[in-house]
Amino acid sequence: MLIIPAIDLKDGECVRLKQGLMEAATVFSDDPATTARHWIDQGARRLHLVDLNGAFAGKPKNEEAIKSVIKAVGDEIPVQLGGGIRDLETIERYLDDGVSYIIIGTAAVKTPGFLHDACNAFPGHIMVGLDAKDGKVAVNGWSKVTGHDVVDLARRFQDYGVEAVIYTDIGRDGMLTGINIEATLNLARELTVPVIASGGITNLEDVKALCELESEGIMGAITGRAIYEGTLDFKAAQMLADSLSPRFPE
Repeated sequence: MLIIPAIDLKDGECVRLKQGLMEAATVFSDDPATTARHWIDQGARRLHLVDLNGAFAGKPKNEEAIKSVIKAVGDEIPVQLGGGIRDLETIERYLDDGVSYIIIGTAAVKTPGFLHDACNAFPGHIMVGLDAKDGKVAVNGWSKVTGHDVVDLARRFQDYGVEAVIYTDIGRDGMLTGINIEATLNLARELTVPVIASGGITNLEDVKALCELESEGIMGAITGRAIYEGTLDFKAAQMLADSLSPRFPE
């Protein structure tokens, strides 16, 4: 089970939002590269980057900050990136820069043909991010909840060839209220590709609860506000996950 630190980028700085609200951003660092190195030093085996400005603008806005992170990380661990990725050229550029996995969210829902093309053009490098509230998918930085059922869409995108589904319960993201275990488990059981949980992870109990479901297809959990505010000790969380995983025995 991977515990994946999130580095959310707004105006070149590392921030966290509450429920996706840009006006509710808290700045944690003005040096994304140093933040990335910190999490690697704490034992991270993957990083999760989000271009928040890009997600709202529909095009990349924090490329310099992203490049600084990639340079700091080097070849040590994979980096997955989402936010404002709407065309194949942008995907190719990011992959050339050293990003390992591209996350397509709003564009996958609005123009599924784009996701299909991306999976065909860059096999093994495309993930889909599905943000949901009460089982329905949200788009446009969570500002609009659609009528699409999250399980139905995830199944379709699985058929396109995505590497994994990142599932966020937007009612819990950044709120430190605990992860939505039931919804995450229900989704994982419907898919054959791995699910990465996101939104609401708060403490070691959440990590333990997720690890108990690893065999159901949950391969990791993204955490942000909890590790920046200290309710979750990242190093302890990854060590706990390793101790509970059959692949990383104590």
